[in-house]
Amino acid sequence: MSAAAMKPIPIDEARTLILDRLQQVVAVERVAISMAIGRIAAEDIVSNIDLPATHNAAVDGYAVHSSCLADTPEIAFRVAGVARAGHPFSGEIRKGEAVEIYTGGVMPPGPDCVAMHEDCVRTGDHVVIAAKLKAGSNMRPPGENLQHGEIVVSAGQKITAALIGQLAASGHAEINVYRQLKVVVLSTGDEIVAAGKDLAAGQISDANRPMLISMLKQSYIDVIDGGIVPDSQEALSTAYRQALDAADVVISSGGASDGIEDHTQPAMKAVGATCRFWRLAMKPGRPMAVGQRDEKLIFCLPGNPVAAFVCTRLLIQPALTRLGGGAVMPFLKLSLRAGFSHRKKGGRAEYLRVVVTGDGESQVMQLHGRKGAGVISSLTGADGLVEIPLENEGVEIGMTLSFLPFHERGL
Repeated sequence: MSAAAMKPIPIDEARTLILDRLQQVVAVERVAISMAIGRIAAEDIVSNIDLPATHNAAVDGYAVHSSCLADTPEIAFRVAGVARAGHPFSGEIRKGEAVEIYTGGVMPPGPDCVAMHEDCVRTGDHVVIAAKLKAGSNMRPPGENLQHGEIVVSAGQKITAALIGQLAASGHAEINVYRQLKVVVLSTGDEIVAAGKDLAAGQISDANRPMLISMLKQSYIDVIDGGIVPDSQEALSTAYRQALDAADVVISSGGASDGIEDHTQPAMKAVGATCRFWRLAMKPGRPMAVGQRDEKLIFCLPGNPVAAFVCTRLLIQPALTRLGGGAVMPFLKLSLRAGFSHRKKGGRAEYLRVVVTGDGESQVMQLHGRKGAGVISSLTGADGLVEIPLENEGVEIGMTLSFLPFHERGL
């Protein structure tokens, strides 16, 4: 079927179609955990140790035998020594004795509980405990945090700061990650001029390329600036061919429709790429195409900045995650009430920019910014997107819809 004959497909179907055809990058490299933030783990990584390695104190206080306290609650325990984190008590604590112990201190042989210091009255070298304790009270058992051989990071997981802390604690200084994806981003159009240059009549500054490059700048992606390509099939074919030789993925914006000056379809054909789909049943972003040559992808985005942004969030970023070896997680969708009314055509989903107002159960979504797929200001200051489903023909105030938050509003 030719691209022109293809019917628009829903965004979820398009995403599944692309993800199911992708094979992840297989090359692996070893990096220090201090350099691993944002990279994708190439294997399951297990703990080399039990963490903690021994029974230790969970609070500052006194370690004693719980049986002595149960038999004689008023007993004055003789304090036989001190145990601090990194400085364990070397002897054994007998019944009727206590060791002054601090959080993280190794439990010496004998005691099976720790009394919190605020429940204790110390007089000289004796201490009386005013709390009822049982074996295991205020103690951390070996392996409470991690057990030897337990998975710390799963293959395909993106490395976060918290995981780096856990990796270090479990005895890892280096890990295996997938190599970086190489992604070329280019803009097309004779009217497009690099930002900062003087504009002649009919020219506009290139907003998409710097926006898309910034969106894709992640540790597992090496983004390559492909510049601006003139409005000709030959120029775009050459740009695609050079980009495919240098990278895993090519992303172009502009010229994705079917007008006289729209060259993405013939250019993809010229470089031997198969068009997987053209046109999405969604707004903004309808005139989008995806081509594939072997395991390499060409994403042809619309020229309108909002459409390019939304399509990148909903389709390109999940595809890059899968291609880079990562596990693709479902989008976070929160059910919120609409604080606006809206009319739309059935048969295509819409993704509108919104802000969330109110607190708690009174939170509602309100449309943000001026309408239009070319209005970049509708993205700045938005909390996320509201998803208006394919079959929906209108939104009324109070209707519950899915809210997809941007990262900027999170922690």
